[in-house]
Amino acid sequence: MKIGGLFGAMALVSACSLSIIPEGTARGAPAEDDQWTAGPPSSPEPARNPVRQAPVSQTAGTFEVVTSDQVTPVSDDDTRATGVGVALGPDISSLNLQSGKARAALQSFRTSCSSLVRRTDNSGLTQGEEWRQSCDAASGWPDGDARSFFESYFEAVQVGDGKAFATGYFEPQIQGSRVRTNGSQVPIYKRPSNLLDVNLGEFSDDLKDKRIRGKVEGTRLVPFEERAQIDDGALQGKGLELAWASDYIEFFFLQIQGSGRVAMPDGSVMRIGYDGQNGRDYTGIGRVMRERGLLADGKTNMQGIIEWLRANPEEGRKIMRENKSYIFFRELTGPGPLGAMGHPVVGRTSVAADRKFVPLGAPVFLDMEHNIADGIWIAQDTGGAIKGANRFDTFWGAGEEAAQIAGGMSSRGQALIFLPKGSVAKLLQSQQGN
Repeated sequence: MKIGGLFGAMALVSACSLSIIPEGTARGAPAEDDQWTAGPPSSPEPARNPVRQAPVSQTAGTFEVVTSDQVTPVSDDDTRATGVGVALGPDISSLNLQSGKARAALQSFRTSCSSLVRRTDNSGLTQGEEWRQSCDAASGWPDGDARSFFESYFEAVQVGDGKAFATGYFEPQIQGSRVRTNGSQVPIYKRPSNLLDVNLGEFSDDLKDKRIRGKVEGTRLVPFEERAQIDDGALQGKGLELAWASDYIEFFFLQIQGSGRVAMPDGSVMRIGYDGQNGRDYTGIGRVMRERGLLADGKTNMQGIIEWLRANPEEGRKIMRENKSYIFFRELTGPGPLGAMGHPVVGRTSVAADRKFVPLGAPVFLDMEHNIADGIWIAQDTGGAIKGANRFDTFWGAGEEAAQIAGGMSSRGQALIFLPKGSVAKLLQSQQGN
């Protein structure tokens, strides 16, 4: 789960009720749920700035981009990295790997290794075993010499034209209580036991990577309840209340994010993470409100939307119900929030990417117009709005500063993926062999 600016966030958690769902995941989904889509397949909309714009440099591009005639497709599947083509990029030693970011990236890479070496790489760029040498080295490599680690074990690879688009997301915090009180009346539900995930690929090769969600009634698989039905009490009395939120609007946006924190009256904080979605269509209310002319000029950011919802509570509630998607949560007692690999994502280090174009767990190098996003990241998460080659969503952590930076992050630039040395040569050899 994750807000790529406000509107990037609003496209994060989408699935179609009993319709085919393309591969992907909601942000924050654990590893066992990491094939689910979290957003619509349409092109992402540039984020709006809900607080202030992050620092912007005048240009992006401190390394030379490989021209299109040098990028070689190594498969016929243009829905994956191998189909759009790869090329060997600049030597990593020539890139601006700042020591602090490299150190943090090494630590997160090390965390991801247990999954990286055994995962199926949906991009087609690597096999899990190809990462073992770097992962073994990472386990004992000194953090203070992180730059040398990346230079020693990886090569920079350009996928497609290398032109990147990045948004940002963060971990929100809302007020609530573990028990229902006069001030906390909005239920935060656990995943219902009758919510089923169905892998259609097990029934037909034509449906490989396609899944649906629903519930069983008698001998039929039917749609799960939508948001309005759940709001009206469809899950009451089933013992599913994990906690209670104080504000419906705040909780609505936390659901879009897919994970967050609930501040309790005693000062403690409960961290909650994504634990499933009802399988219903996602509708971004910001787009709905703009199309209906409800938002005045200068009010199309998050503050403007929330201001309108609070000023028009009855109509605002109806608009929020048009988003039929509903997210269920579990309490996280360890580090978090968790990304699509099932490992904690780290502010200013973890990035969400499309698993069909970036191996999850791989280092990514960004050189963006928003220079605060420049440097090395680790691809540890996914998101429904994060689709296609060189599309990224940078994670900034929790707190006001994280919210400000994430909200202002809508930037274009260049991207490279770090793959085990020899990867490009191996891919080209396989292409020649075919």
